[in-house]
Amino acid sequence: MLKKTRVRFAPSPTGPLHIGGLRTALFNYLYAKHFGGDFILRIEDTDKNRYVAESEKHILDSLKWCGLTTDEGPESGGDYGPYRQSERKELYNVKIQELLKSGHAYYAFDTKEELDFHRKNHEEKGKTFIYNAHNRLKLKNSLSLSQTEVEQNLNKKKEFVVRFKTPENTEVVCEDLLKGTVRVSSKTMDDKVLFKGDGMPTYHFANVVDDNAMEITHVIRGEEWLPSLPLHCLLYDAFGWKERPEFIHLPLILKPTGKGKLSKRDGDLFGFPVFPVKWNTEKGEVAGYKESGYLPSATINFLSLLGWNPGTEKEIFSLTELVSLFSVKGLNNSGSRFDPEKNVWFNHQHLQLTSDVALALCLEEELAKKGLDSKGKDLNKIIPLIKARINLLPDLVSVSLFFFKDPELYAEKAIKKFKTENSLLLLKDLSDCVKKLKSFNSNDLKSSFEEIISQNQWSFEKVLGLLRLAMVGELSGPDLFALMQELKKETCVKRIDNLLKALSA
Repeated sequence: MLKKTRVRFAPSPTGPLHIGGLRTALFNYLYAKHFGGDFILRIEDTDKNRYVAESEKHILDSLKWCGLTTDEGPESGGDYGPYRQSERKELYNVKIQELLKSGHAYYAFDTKEELDFHRKNHEEKGKTFIYNAHNRLKLKNSLSLSQTEVEQNLNKKKEFVVRFKTPENTEVVCEDLLKGTVRVSSKTMDDKVLFKGDGMPTYHFANVVDDNAMEITHVIRGEEWLPSLPLHCLLYDAFGWKERPEFIHLPLILKPTGKGKLSKRDGDLFGFPVFPVKWNTEKGEVAGYKESGYLPSATINFLSLLGWNPGTEKEIFSLTELVSLFSVKGLNNSGSRFDPEKNVWFNHQHLQLTSDVALALCLEEELAKKGLDSKGKDLNKIIPLIKARINLLPDLVSVSLFFFKDPELYAEKAIKKFKTENSLLLLKDLSDCVKKLKSFNSNDLKSSFEEIISQNQWSFEKVLGLLRLAMVGELSGPDLFALMQELKKETCVKRIDNLLKALSA
């Protein structure tokens, strides 16, 4: 019987969740749900020095905003908890004793100063210091010291770490579903620290112990962890666990330039958000995708195609569709360049798929933020007129402002174009014509103006240009007659008269 697919997203709460981390969470989620499995959140908070209290909430808020619901985790609970590593120390203490007793780990009492001395000594000889089989017997540890000395050090509570005893002259062979077979000589590996001086396990030890205890079947993480894979495989062997999880190391997300891994600093440099939701710093709030006006569906869609190809020319997908299509075969081996413009394009596409009712509610919220009153306006009728022009949610206000406020400024080029005696006379006539119109339905407006223009032998282009400039302050915008219908006759007359004054000045 096949085991149920179980994956984990295991971030460290050392700061805000970066979009690279969000993509890792997304791929874990898609893989689990594609196979009807479980998506688990585990908080790896073993590094006391780098721990940031607000970070866990940011991680949880980010996943919720994106719709990546966890099956198990710190909030949702589960049968394999606790889901914070700081609450699992009892298990780690038991497991480290197992490795010490079996001879796969040892106590090391070297001080920082002593290790620095050895590193400097090796550097002077043009060599690299590696704490491994080659020199471990020359150092202060339970392999080089007598049993009595070791016990004395432990009884005196002399600070120590626990190191992994890397096998000598061994070829470590690991399998990765994306990268293939990974082969490493143990000669190149150091005896990694498994337990630190503060009594907390390192990432390497805790994540292997937890993955086994939580019955994780697939470890999907960034390729920056690929060099650690041989150690993790050796730890599985040292514990005598016959089954390792399947490993998938995801390609990097590259900077917009294509050179180097995308970092948290790139957002400021290139002008785009790098966090799913806002993050508060001492210098103030840093807006995330949510606050910048991106839709969660668009964010997920965009990130899914950074390093994965669905095998079709189609680009716009819902989360449900992504779950159905996701496969390891579609993952890329090489990094994917982050394209901010493409990111905005995805958001535009998803906004076009969003219902007018939903966008009307968003418009109401955005107007309230700007202190603008939407009373008396049918926002559901306004949305279809502006929808094609919005890329981000804040655009809702900028492209619809003329529905709520008379233009205060007019496009400079348009003013120069129409600042003629003929235009002034035409505007006066247009004002009189609008006042006399009985119906202000958009279709009737179109018919009436076509008739008026024909009767007076006016320029159709000039009339529409003047009317549009009067209504919105520039020569582009939504359908003119639909706009005038929403503005109503009184407002249209007022705006024509306002333009007349501006051209007369």
